[in-house]
Amino acid sequence: MSNIIKISEAASMAIHAMVFLAGESGRIVPSREIATTLRSSEAHLSKVMQRLAKAGLVSSMRGPKGGFVLKRSAREISLLEVYEAIEGRLEETKCLLGQPICHGGRCIFGDLLKQVDQQTREYLSRNMLSDLVSVFEG
Repeated sequence: MSNIIKISEAASMAIHAMVFLAGESGRIVPSREIATTLRSSEAHLSKVMQRLAKAGLVSSMRGPKGGFVLKRSAREISLLEVYEAIEGRLEETKCLLGQPICHGGRCIFGDLLKQVDQQTREYLSRNMLSDLVSVFEG
């Protein structure tokens, strides 16, 4: 069964990695450790982390003691900021049917898409990394 809201693997990985780093209290975490924790490919994770570094969300350290660390407090970084660092600006959905405009000018879904977009944006902007650290605890 398919979901209406789709979050790419890269965006999901970025959010999970950032929440994991938020729980590491400023420790430089090797990409291998993050990948193992997330059960993901280290190569794919490294690409995602480089995009987060380019967006100014993490610092990247090279070398045997290298890895990644948050650039700002986990209380200051929203899920929306992480999502948009990977996917670009979250924009309103145009049409569930893939049409640029509904035939006849009226959408059979009414305001549903606008409501889903608004609630998704509010959830992502309201929730900070620090709010979700407990996902990786215990």
